[in-house]
Amino acid sequence: MASIGRLPKALQEVYEWQYDAACVGVDESVFFSPDAERGPSRRAREAAAKALCAVCPVVRECLEHALAVREPYGVWGGLNINEREHLLQDRKTA
Repeated sequence: MASIGRLPKALQEVYEWQYDAACVGVDESVFFSPDAERGPSRRAREAAAKALCAVCPVVRECLEHALAVREPYGVWGGLNINEREHLLQDRKTA
């Protein structure tokens, strides 16, 4: 008999945590910057995104997902791309 343990999990099982996220229904522009956004505008938008993440019940799952897939854009799990890259580097050296 074939072992099904190695098969990928159903997407709903893998991503079900997203239904409990504080960002459900929030405009995605809070988490993803326009191309030309810089300086104070970018910092203010990221602060707003991170404030939502700070009260999110699934922030850890969100962050681990972003790290696992190397999400290249936006605020995920309370961290922007640069912060996630630093965290990955720290994990490598730990």
